[in-house]
Amino acid sequence: MPENDNNELRAERDMSTAGETRDYAPRRERSMLPWALLVLVLLVAGYFGWRWYQQQQQQPVSPPVAATTPEDAPPAPAPAPVASGPQNPVDALAPPDAALPALADSDSRVLKALAELLGSKNANTFLRPDGVVRRFVATVDNLAREQAPASAWPVQPTGQRFITEGQGANQTIAANNAARYNGFVLLAESVDPAKAAGVYARLYPLFQQAYEELGYPGRYFNDRLIAVIDHLLAAPEPKGPVQVRLVEVKGDYPSQRPWTRYEYVDPQLESLSAGQKIMVRMGPENERKLKASLRALRQQIATGEVAKKKS
Repeated sequence: MPENDNNELRAERDMSTAGETRDYAPRRERSMLPWALLVLVLLVAGYFGWRWYQQQQQQPVSPPVAATTPEDAPPAPAPAPVASGPQNPVDALAPPDAALPALADSDSRVLKALAELLGSKNANTFLRPDGVVRRFVATVDNLAREQAPASAWPVQPTGQRFITEGQGANQTIAANNAARYNGFVLLAESVDPAKAAGVYARLYPLFQQAYEELGYPGRYFNDRLIAVIDHLLAAPEPKGPVQVRLVEVKGDYPSQRPWTRYEYVDPQLESLSAGQKIMVRMGPENERKLKASLRALRQQIATGEVAKKKS
């Protein structure tokens, strides 16, 4: 995995806590897709990821997945309880496949479906081959939170660095930094929302099981997915250059990855969730294009009347 991306706007001083986060455990602290919508959000998360966990433990993320939060991690609010069953039932889209594999043995089946949806080359380039469903569910749940651990991503991080311009206190995200994301945005725009919805519905029981194992028994993953998409769509769209600063970290050894220590100067931007920070960092044009793709895909899975009216 490249070591030079996905962590542009978070202080290195926070990285020491990364190793304390279980790979698939939900973050119980403060704080968005038919199958394709999942793919979009996760590709965004992995391709333009939020931070590089320099001290993240490097063990592989594989089943079984822990469904509890470490004792020393502060609690985070869980999704709102469902009053009476799912608000956006997926079986309204298509019935699930009759003979789905067990969740622990589902990688080959899911990767085949993704290769048909995205193309084999894209699937092989972007996706990690193990624990796909569990990784996807954990990352979707985390995108609306403060942290989205890189160890749980279902996709490979990009190999390009975050680019700034200016000096000292006058640094901003460089205009050409957005070019890093053009390929992904084009991929997102190429996904057929209706086809993606059908694939997602046929595989849905796997996602639901992974979500319940994550620590949400009795809750419905598709409802959470729609809520996270809405959260991403609410990301701000700054009008001008976005100021950033390099956080000073004192120590005996110089940092080998100084680009990981940038954070937003604007406290409102710095307080955004992991997913919304990614949206802002893509640049205004890419952000608007991706939001259009998310809206189109959201319409496919928002089967409930309330969710439809918000589309």
